[in-house]
Amino acid sequence: MTVNTDKKKALVVLSGGQDSTTCLFWAIRQFGQDNVQAITFDYGQRHRVELESAANVAAFARVNHVCLPINTFSALGGDALTDAGVEVASDTDTETGLPNTFVPGRNLIFMTFAAAWAWPRKIGNLVTGVAQTDYSGYPDCRTDTMQSLQQTLRLGMESEVLIHAPLMNLSKKETVLLAAELGALDAMAFTHTCYNGARPPCGECAACLLRAKGFAEAGVADPLLGG
Repeated sequence: MTVNTDKKKALVVLSGGQDSTTCLFWAIRQFGQDNVQAITFDYGQRHRVELESAANVAAFARVNHVCLPINTFSALGGDALTDAGVEVASDTDTETGLPNTFVPGRNLIFMTFAAAWAWPRKIGNLVTGVAQTDYSGYPDCRTDTMQSLQQTLRLGMESEVLIHAPLMNLSKKETVLLAAELGALDAMAFTHTCYNGARPPCGECAACLLRAKGFAEAGVADPLLGG
């Protein structure tokens, strides 16, 4: 028996970064502010500023926000975002072809926990900021991954939940332009993107460079930099 979900309600996975913030405002436009909630995961990330940024963005957008502790990733280690012994590398691993900022299984687990949290609340839509265009090679940010995961969640929870990834095929330039259209630019002042955890951002890591490139190509000043 399939559990009925409220197709008017949405839960946004909010990391506190540029993409998930854009998706939060996308969800507000799609489903209405009163129907949108945000969820953030404390997964043992080294840069705790992400959690503060997510809370600030949610407060600015005036949506309910919850932060769930799932710190197993820090116990697994081996990546630059959760392991204090691993520094952010500028090149990719020669064996895997992936940057060492890749946290194996992260988005899969995020979406599973989001679906589990949404299930008793009958929330029918999950929104994530993953994108296969500017995704640093992360395999859990691809369309086929999200489609497969949606099917797994629907089967495993006997649910009609839908996964939305509105940025999936957008470049960073297009994401910035969408944020402007959605009225999300002011919220960008509260976001955090830097892989080195710096605020103001270091401006040198891959995440900072990609963000700067997107704003530059869109011809929009980044509010995080006081623009």
